[in-house]
Amino acid sequence: MSDFLRILKRTHYCGDLNATHVGEEVILMGWAHRRRDHGGVIFIDLRDREGLVQVVFNPEISLACHSEAGRIRSEFVLAIKGLVRKRPEGMENPDLKTGAIEVMASDLEILNESKTPPFLLDNTAEISENVRLKYRYLDLRRPEIQKNLILRSRVAAAAREFFYQEGFIEVETPFLTKSTPEGARDYLVPSRVNQGMFYALPQSPQIFKQLLMVSGFDRYYQIVKCFRDEDLRADRQPEFTQIDVEMSFITQEDIIKIMERMMAHLFSVCLGKELSLPFPRISYVEAINRFGKDSPDMRFGLEIHDLTDILMNSGFKLFAEIVSGGGVIKAISIENGTSLSRKDLDELRDYVAQYGAKGLAWARITPEGWTSPIFKFLTPDEVAAINKKMDAREGAVLLFVADSPNVARDALGNLRIHLAKKLMLIDPEKLAFTWVTEFPLFDYSETEKRFVSTHHPFTSPVPEEIPLIETDPDKVHAQAYDLVLNGSEVGGGSIRIHRKEVQKLIFKALGLSDDEAKNKFGFLLDALEYGTPPHGGIAFGLDRLVMLMTGAESIRDVIAFPKTQKATCMLTDAPSQVSVEQLMELSLKIVI
Repeated sequence: MSDFLRILKRTHYCGDLNATHVGEEVILMGWAHRRRDHGGVIFIDLRDREGLVQVVFNPEISLACHSEAGRIRSEFVLAIKGLVRKRPEGMENPDLKTGAIEVMASDLEILNESKTPPFLLDNTAEISENVRLKYRYLDLRRPEIQKNLILRSRVAAAAREFFYQEGFIEVETPFLTKSTPEGARDYLVPSRVNQGMFYALPQSPQIFKQLLMVSGFDRYYQIVKCFRDEDLRADRQPEFTQIDVEMSFITQEDIIKIMERMMAHLFSVCLGKELSLPFPRISYVEAINRFGKDSPDMRFGLEIHDLTDILMNSGFKLFAEIVSGGGVIKAISIENGTSLSRKDLDELRDYVAQYGAKGLAWARITPEGWTSPIFKFLTPDEVAAINKKMDAREGAVLLFVADSPNVARDALGNLRIHLAKKLMLIDPEKLAFTWVTEFPLFDYSETEKRFVSTHHPFTSPVPEEIPLIETDPDKVHAQAYDLVLNGSEVGGGSIRIHRKEVQKLIFKALGLSDDEAKNKFGFLLDALEYGTPPHGGIAFGLDRLVMLMTGAESIRDVIAFPKTQKATCMLTDAPSQVSVEQLMELSLKIVI
């Protein structure tokens, strides 16, 4: 241990200093962010997790201290003792929190030197993400990343505070559990003690939190790691964190109201933003029809309009043929589309092609009427009906997709988001929370040729629709609800099944035999026979929520040590091979 650390202790964080500390002697410790020599006087920007402060080394104050400061280079670790003073008039830095003051150093110790970093910590725009992740311990020194992780810590603390005040109990659930593949792939863990057997890392604590309701804990929560072996995107990781909640003797309305209060608490405490309650609600069908997605971004318009009834008998043969084949004709209106050139429209056609759309028709509304390649095929009544339905006025550009219902939905749902960004229609400060409800209980999988759960197989159907499960499963609705923020799903939940006969009915509809259901979920079916209360819950993606709160582009910027899009850790080189001895202990053999 250095003499400095043995004798003296840090008194302040760099970023916490301000004009009220003028005249105080302080001890600071941190990293050299920048070093500048000005006519014999050396200036160091000293950085720690709270920010930067300018430190001055003047040979007239301490020749020895100034001489040692000459050795300092970027990212050296320093301990400094000095006097806080106002910066000379005209030398203040209004862009810096500590820009009104500086520290005149009287003592310095270089606690550790540093090699030249592989990238500048204040400019990573030109650095590949793989390099940043390989040297993540350096990347984590960057103020914007530290700010994100500090906010993440505050969000977790605020959530715990809220749940404590609301009478919830924090309970930890197992990480080594039973594989019940229904949805994403499990990460499997071989057992050495029980050879040939495997644990699975949990995709969620779903079953265990339901069992806690059977156990009478009434209100449970947990901030918990979950694992899914699935393809990655900007907002997905193989391991992620949930704010997990479950309650007994409640209704969907109770859960929604409590979770709205929780969100209001998080945004107030962590960001100083007051949310307006209650949040708007929209049904699944309405979300799909108006926005093309079940996680609608409602910060802007560009809503989708169904024109199938107007154009089903159109003289434009392509439209008529698509409708006769079971397709639809849908469109969006850009209220002020005068800035879109013909080249832009061609690029938009190419954009929707990646979602399977075979074309993109367009029309401009001018003072003289429509200008469009398809205008000559339409009757005046059809044009008038389209204008009325879409409330289309002079200056607007209409964009049409005629295709299968799924393709038209996906193409226009993604196109409206693309256009909103391109035309800068999104207010970055706006927070658009929306509940999506009335989901279908089942989706039909063309790949598996069977019905699958829209959410998970423990979601309760609407009670009056239970008789339809065996006869018309596609008509059954779930008691489920998703919370969407700015077009991203941040949470999802449901009322659960609490009666064994209903749960068995769901398993049967999913194609599980009695033996399969017993093998995978026998312990849950048994528990449902011992006085299970009505219950329900929800889980929020902490990573995604913090990403939206910070404005980060990827959840990798709000996770300390994330994986790449190939699920690898550039820092530790995981996953990696293991020794033959380890494989033999587990009775495993690698077959490629």
